[in-house]
This record gives sequence, structure tokens and C-alpha cells, in this order.
Amino acid sequence: MIITIDGPAGSGKSTAARKLAARLGFPYLDTGAMYRAVTLAALQDGVDLGDEAALTAVAARDDCQFDLGPTHIRVTLRGHDVTEEIRSMRVNDHTRYIAASPGVRRILIQRQRAVAARLGSVVTEGRDQGTAAFPDAEAKFFLDATREKRTERRLHEMLADGEEVTSAQILANLDARDRTDVERAVAPLRAPPDAVRIDTTHLSIAEVLDKIVAHLRARRLVDG
Repeated sequence: MIITIDGPAGSGKSTAARKLAARLGFPYLDTGAMYRAVTLAALQDGVDLGDEAALTAVAARDDCQFDLGPTHIRVTLRGHDVTEEIRSMRVNDHTRYIAASPGVRRILIQRQRAVAARLGSVVTEGRDQGTAAFPDAEAKFFLDATREKRTERRLHEMLADGEEVTSAQILANLDARDRTDVERAVAPLRAPPDAVRIDTTHLSIAEVLDKIVAHLRARRLVDG
């Protein structure tokens, strides 16, 4: 069974996906980590982030591995664990260029489908999982929250990771990513028409998870 959870940064989709995967015993696929890994590789190589052919070539290399578990994803790039590094503000500020690349998106969607085919069941989250990557997924969810709440959440996450950032920096980054996600020509961020939409602004992660599980139970996709 494929369960997709889409939404903008700070909506709570990553935490919800991890916890749902853990509850169901499914592998958790963080597709954002894939785009971040390509971003880091491009930055390390000094690639022009406006060069579509060069970005596609970086994504096509087979030098990045992903270790999927029900609560985590570990990322190895060229033999080095970069799980924490891909979450840095430096990578955050440049990921939107990679996400807007049609060639990169095509390659990574193919890899996401291959992972799901190999694993059989997966909880996958990102910006285009229910629309472009897995349009026939058995269950789809779209999470969102106010701009202010999303900024607050991302700030807490970055500070907890040891990043020296301000609320203004986070807000500017989110606004830039939102514009890129919504306006890009290939697989823009939008709620799948058949997705369950959840506003997480005033909900705890436990409440969000309860809503998701209740829907899955109502559709008899998981045991009661």
C-alpha cells in the first residue's frame, strides 16, 4: 500500500509521515532528502544551479544511497553520511533551484517509484507524491498550516539542529520555496483532488496522526 503525505515546508508532513510509518510498520520515504542530497552534491561540485543539463547530470549519478527505516532515513553521499548536513540552512537556501529542475524531478520520481515497487508498502512524503509520483496511491493526505506557524516550526527545528538562524531568515526561505513549488512548470505543489486535507495550525502531531489513522480505518485500509 502506498500512502502519500504532501504539503509545504513546516506543515508537519515529515513528522506525521515518520510517526505513521512507525505505527504501521511501513518504510518511510522522505523525498525531500533526495532533493537535498542532489543540492548538496551540486554545491560541492560548484555546479551552476541555473544549468539544467548540469543539474540533471548530478542527479543521474549513482553516488547517493538512502537507508530507509520506519522512523528515519540515512543519507550517504560519496561514502560520507550527510544526513545532518543536508538539513543545513546552506542547503535549504538552494534546494528550490534543484526542485524546479524538470530533469532532476524526472530522475528522482523514477527512483521513488522504484523504491516503492521494491518495498511494496511505504509512507512517502514530499511536494508531489500524490500528484506526480504516485497518482494511484491508495491513500493521500495534504497537510498545511499558516505561514506564521510554519515559520515557527521550522525555526525550532533549525535551532534544535544547532543552526544559527533567525525567524526572518526562515520566513524568507519559506516564501522563496513556496513560490518555486507553486509556480514551477513540472509537478507544482498542489493538493491532489482526492486527498484528505488537514490544517495542522492548531493541532498537535498526535492529533494530526489520529486524524490520518481514523481516515485509514474508516476506509478499512488498516485494522481497527
